[in-house]
Amino acid sequence: MNIDIFLDRNILETTSRSMSKPLQVKTLESSDYARWDAFVGQCLEATFFHHAGWKEVIEQAFGHRTYYLYAEASGRIVGILPLVHVNSLFFGNALTSTPFCVYGGVAAYTDDARRMLDEAARNLAQRLRVDYLELRNLTPHDPPWPSSDLYVTFRKEVHPDPEANMRDIPRKQRAMVRKGMQAGLSSVVDPDIDRFFEVYAESVRNLGTPVFPRKYFALLKQQFGEHCELLTITREDRAVAGVLSFYFRDQVLPYYGGSTREGHALRGANDFMYWELMRRACERGYRVFDYGRSKRGTGCYDFKKNWGFEPDPLHYEYHLVKAKEVPNNKNPLNPRYRMLVGTWRYLPLPVSRVLGPFISKDLG
Repeated sequence: MNIDIFLDRNILETTSRSMSKPLQVKTLESSDYARWDAFVGQCLEATFFHHAGWKEVIEQAFGHRTYYLYAEASGRIVGILPLVHVNSLFFGNALTSTPFCVYGGVAAYTDDARRMLDEAARNLAQRLRVDYLELRNLTPHDPPWPSSDLYVTFRKEVHPDPEANMRDIPRKQRAMVRKGMQAGLSSVVDPDIDRFFEVYAESVRNLGTPVFPRKYFALLKQQFGEHCELLTITREDRAVAGVLSFYFRDQVLPYYGGSTREGHALRGANDFMYWELMRRACERGYRVFDYGRSKRGTGCYDFKKNWGFEPDPLHYEYHLVKAKEVPNNKNPLNPRYRMLVGTWRYLPLPVSRVLGPFISKDLG
């Protein structure tokens, strides 16, 4: 039996025996962060994006109101639901678990805790008069809510042997990794965000996406410490690509990455970067490479498939409050979204860095 499954089942049985008092839903306070994160570490439904540190990051970087709810029985946390209210003129008024994160929703030991947290979230959404409540679930509700199939995730187990992982990369993409090696690229873990941010700001501008504020990345590094790593790819001491990754349990999650025009022109810098991350992670004992979410029909989606990863659907589900249908405002085929992308990529880089944070704080 998988030891993690045994551990989760053992916790569930212990929790059921100890629930002498009725369930209560409470709002997270700073004094309970340690208890909340202890639950995240034990509950298999919880992800890196359920950590309490995201509450601090989102509040301080973007100024959004957070509502981190937890179900408690006999003084013990048995379920959690992090929620953030983002009210945007351009992207709508939503209560989400969790914006700026790819996974979210309820993580709980019991069905009763899950139902109570769902009900509390719906009531909060009604009270805030949002357009909709969005839960970014890895598995569907039971019964399911209205959903969107726009996003998928790419996850794959990796070998402890780097050479076995290299052989698993499809031939054409493997050739791109080797092209990066032949171009004289090297990798280094940076202690701070400076070089990463320079690369990332240029990369997202070139793709037509507003950049997040520098403060956001600094807060991620501050909050998550050694679990947040900055891998920089250099050529002759010049940073040409970089990726910010999270480490959680036995998983590595490359989360924000990009390359400069020089790196893009090398046609292999990004492949070399992700290979170096995979190689380093498997040598340190990590077993799962989580390439993260992508929108269907995009270049990012195709890139990950070309690495031999298969897409798994993400169950982004909605409780509609004022909205009449599932939101479509972030779909790349949406004309307003495409217009923003088409305009943004031609902005001067300094201008994009000044204006970007005013828009990106509501992208979520």
